[in-house]
Amino acid sequence: MYVVSDNVQNKLEALLADSSVQKAVETVFADKAAIIEKQKELVLIPAPTGSEQKKAERLLEMFKEEGLTDCHIDEYGNCVGIRKGTGGGKTTLLEAHMDTVFPMDTKLEIIEEDGYIKCPGIADNTWGCVALLSVVRALNAASIQTKGDIHVVGTVKEEGIGAFRGMKYYCNHHPELEASITVDGVAINMVTYLQTGLQTYEIIFHGGSGHVYANFGNVSNALHAAGRAIAKIAEIEVSSNPFTTYGVTGCHVGTIEGIHAVMPEVHMTFNYRSDSQEEMDKVGEKIFAAIDEACAEETARWGTAPITYTVIHHNDCKVGKQDVHDPIVEAAFATAKCLGTEPGFNSGGCTNLGGALEAGIPGICVGLGGTYNVKCHSLEEQFKPDDAHECVQQALLITLLCAGTDIAESIL
Repeated sequence: MYVVSDNVQNKLEALLADSSVQKAVETVFADKAAIIEKQKELVLIPAPTGSEQKKAERLLEMFKEEGLTDCHIDEYGNCVGIRKGTGGGKTTLLEAHMDTVFPMDTKLEIIEEDGYIKCPGIADNTWGCVALLSVVRALNAASIQTKGDIHVVGTVKEEGIGAFRGMKYYCNHHPELEASITVDGVAINMVTYLQTGLQTYEIIFHGGSGHVYANFGNVSNALHAAGRAIAKIAEIEVSSNPFTTYGVTGCHVGTIEGIHAVMPEVHMTFNYRSDSQEEMDKVGEKIFAAIDEACAEETARWGTAPITYTVIHHNDCKVGKQDVHDPIVEAAFATAKCLGTEPGFNSGGCTNLGGALEAGIPGICVGLGGTYNVKCHSLEEQFKPDDAHECVQQALLITLLCAGTDIAESIL
């Protein structure tokens, strides 16, 4: 049975007993319709990873409308606003990523049916962006001043090849940060306090070239080597606990014009992840051993110039750990419970939380979990407004517990 310390529980109870905090929590619910209108506006601005500028510009305007100060887009593309504290608290980051997985030319159309709002990116993570606004609006409506500054940030390059780079950049360039709250999802039934490690590579196989008929047996075939490697990788066994995964995610070579040619280069991409750094290192060693074996076998098969390869390391995200009883983790559990659920704990997760943990900042991710299928990362992505305000209320309460107020000092 998970037991929250007196440090966290007593301060949360003090907050919940305060009339201004009660007003802030109620404002989140009462303000939900207005926030969802902003969500529907933002989701129609395409923001594939690396192309978030237009969405950042509109979110920046929204930050200014809510009275945040020092509003700017930083040199990396993150959208930043500050809610100044009165002093003596903990500087707290409240962030959500702005990018989506969808290409720039994806049709973005809002459909409302069966209690859902449907549009690519509507939940992941346009909801997170407007959740930040909702927290600020609630604090303003209740005239609550935190002691610590709150950095409200829409981050770039979270998805795919971005690999949390916007978050990493912000954390590494703001040493004053002492706590981090990521909003990435719509639920409160799971506590995400760990980070799954992530590695993504591109391998370029180099071999001979020429006509596939005229040069048969005279050149080593890079595509054959890649095929051998893929087959070997597919047979690798990994741990199920700690959860570990891998997959070849792409193989790019040739054109229809060169359909009868041996291609001199083949590009293969793969990704592997684990909740254990040790297990992740193991699977990485096995994959590269498979690639070495495949190249050697293809070279030996033909006895010609050797197949070689070069490596491009796209994503490098370490496993992130913190104690299950760190104050910010207890805060996530306790706030979820006071909002009416008995939360569980995720064994990991691939979110911006990892950027905070890598920088040595205590952090939590709010929103992962859920009671319905969001159809995340699909063209059928959907968002259910019914209980979404609870995620914002949780983020609000954790922010107050971390930044500190005259009602209750920071738990950190």
